[in-house]
Parts: sequence; C-alpha cells; structure tokens
Amino acid sequence: MQEGGVDAQEARAVKPPLRSLLFVPGDSERKLEKSLDTSADALIFDLEDAVAPERKSLAREMVAQHLADRKANEGPQLWVRINPVNSESATKELEAVCGQNLTGIVLPKAEGPEDIRIVSSKLDELERGAERPIAILPVVTETARAALTLHRYLDSDLPRLYGMTWGAEDLSADIGATANRDPDGRFAFTYRMVRSQALLAATAVGIEAIDTVYTDFRDIEGLREDSRRSYREGFSGRLAIHPAQVDIINESYSPAEEDIAHAERVVAAFEANSGMGTVGLDGKMLDRPHLLQAQKVLSLASSITQADRK
Repeated sequence: MQEGGVDAQEARAVKPPLRSLLFVPGDSERKLEKSLDTSADALIFDLEDAVAPERKSLAREMVAQHLADRKANEGPQLWVRINPVNSESATKELEAVCGQNLTGIVLPKAEGPEDIRIVSSKLDELERGAERPIAILPVVTETARAALTLHRYLDSDLPRLYGMTWGAEDLSADIGATANRDPDGRFAFTYRMVRSQALLAATAVGIEAIDTVYTDFRDIEGLREDSRRSYREGFSGRLAIHPAQVDIINESYSPAEEDIAHAERVVAAFEANSGMGTVGLDGKMLDRPHLLQAQKVLSLASSITQADRK
C-alpha cells in the first residue's frame, strides 16, 4: 500500500523491532552527546515535554545539528519527538530535523489517523531523495478523544506508521483525574483499559506496540518485572526515561534462553510430524497457534543476534 509514494513495508522496515527507545532532552548538549554511546536501540530527541517553552527554539537548533553531525548507520536509531501537530512549532520542527539520519518522528497527543496523515504529507514534501522513508510513532491515548478513535486506524492507509505507544500522564490530566494509579501502585482500570486497546489496535493494524515509560527509574527490579510482563502480553518494546533502564529493557524484550529452547522443540515436533495439525510435547497438545508463536520467537531471537553482530 502506498501513500504519497511511500511504501509501507519500506517505511516500517525497522528490524528487529525496537526494544528500548530512550528519551533525551533536546536542549541538553551534555545529554545529547552522552546518549550516542548508549545501548538503546533508538534515541528520541525530545522537543516536547522535556523542553521548557522558552527553550524550544534552541532545542530545535541543537537537535538539528546533532542529526546533521551524525555518521550514517552508526549507533542507535535517531528519532525526534516533535510537539503536537496542531502546535505552532510542529512544522518548524519537521523542517529542521528532516534529513538522512532521522529514522522517525514520535508524534504526541495524536487524536486519530488524520494527525498521522498531516505529518506524513509534510514529510512527503521534505524528504525527497531520502534512502528510506521516515517512520511515525504516535502516542495514541493522551486524550480521551484519542483513546476513543483507535478503531479508526484499522481502516486507514498509513504506510509511515511504525507502531503505536500510549501514555497515562496527559490522559489523567485531560479527564481531570487526581491520580492514575491505584494504592498498590498499579495503573487504575481506565489506564489499563486504554493500554490494552493500544496493544490490540497496533496488532490489528500489523505494526509494533510500544509500552509506555516506567517512571521510577531507580526501581530496576520493578522495571524488570513490569517489562517482562509487558513482553509476555505482546508489546515489542518500551520507552525509557533514563539510561540506567536501557539494558533491563533490552533484556526483557528479548526472548530468554529457555523461551528459545522451548520454541526450537515446538518447531522440531511439528517438523517430525509433517502434515499433522496437532502434536504432543511434554504431555500437552499443541496446535498451529503454538507453532506460529514458536516461529515468531525464533525469528525475533535471530534478528536480535544479527543486529548485535553489526
């Protein structure tokens, strides 16, 4: 499917799926420099929430310069979070950062497919001659209206759409909540609901589902537990707010050795019983969904290994 000359497969060709996407304040020279040495799969140079209004012009210039100075195909992918599409600065930011070293745009407060089309149209104008189309990762649950439009993505032709991520902080402000977590620290029902909707919508569209930030960057074990749970549920990666979170996130969203070993046994069992719809393994009956899941685990593990060797 194409829109404005952009091929969906090419625009989404970020392999393996991004596990860790680290936010970096766009107005901090020190953090911009240090971030290039991180083990994160992707950096998100932030021009939105991490930058005070009076410093946004400076941040835009600094991020544009860092993108221009970057050596091609070296280190983590570079993404930029611009301001919302209806803001005064969004177009200026796209014009400043669009270039060969930019992998994608993170779009906050996206309220539906139309916002993606607006950014896509602007990128069509700016990226002529680029080797690879710039992808888009919207934050799709930051307002009540946005959370109620997720079904509209299913019937939309949005070839630049790499994935979807979600957020709870802006949503709680939008609906007037005084908190978004229960006393036990878990997200309250409304936020768990929109998280699940984002996961389902991304899966239905055939794009990546990226989980939101784990805000307590000092709680490494909590991050590990929450991220492994997220991976088991189907999320392929997670946003990070501190470099100390990156290695835990990378590990959590990669198949564990025991997962790989089990997947290999499942595939071998089906290969040994060619033509059979079900096979027995360890006293359990397995059918085609189990085979497909095992193949997915092995494919992901292989792509991660290949990427690590580069």
